[in-house]
Amino acid sequence: MRLSNKTALITGASRNIGKHIALSFAREGADLILNTSKSRDLLDAAAAECQENGVRVITVMGDVSVSREAKAIVHQGLEELGKIDILVSNAAIRPHKPIIDLTDEEWLHVLNVNLTASFYLFKAVLPHMMSRGSGSMIAMGGQVAITGKPYTAAVAASKTGLLGLVRATAAEMAPHGIRVNSINPGRTDTERHHPEWYPERVGSKQDKAVKLHEIPLRRLATKADIANACLFLASDEAAYITGEQLNVVGGRYMV
Repeated sequence: MRLSNKTALITGASRNIGKHIALSFAREGADLILNTSKSRDLLDAAAAECQENGVRVITVMGDVSVSREAKAIVHQGLEELGKIDILVSNAAIRPHKPIIDLTDEEWLHVLNVNLTASFYLFKAVLPHMMSRGSGSMIAMGGQVAITGKPYTAAVAASKTGLLGLVRATAAEMAPHGIRVNSINPGRTDTERHHPEWYPERVGSKQDKAVKLHEIPLRRLATKADIANACLFLASDEAAYITGEQLNVVGGRYMV
């Protein structure tokens, strides 16, 4: 199996893409530290599904946008499972709002969750990875950071900044055998639990099937599509890849 004898910490793991990443890692033999800041029941249910693959799984509640909580999550994972080989910084929020209506507090909140949380997690886990001379860290970016989109100023800024953090950390950590990469998911077929984040779509019939003609592959990404990309970057198959962004966008953006 591709992740045998590996342990992964995955944030935002209770549902949608995070849960599917956890399941794909479990199927490939990884022990797991699963985190969310809310929805204990959903996180426990995701953990139970992962455990059906015969791997060890622990759940840790905590808000990764708070420095002390991010440190505590990493500490508990190391205490209970002994190591962290892979970090997937997946927790994020994506509120849509016109920039002229965006408050200072809303701006900072998005940056804290989408960008600063990864900084906190990187800092917390890197000393352990450096001591072992290996590791793979993956941050979840977004298509808005590469194509631009109305009403997403805070989200796009946070995800663009995340790529800078990934590249700088990758360059610094490469001599220690630690790889750092990011994934930009395109439009993905997920359950939306926060319709208030997308006010511009209220009353619109164009939702999951919106503008498929703009996607060369003519479909939305599945959660498995994103999880498989994450699995590749986490595995030794990507051993010579660091400081990169993998655009899983169905051809929507091509260099």
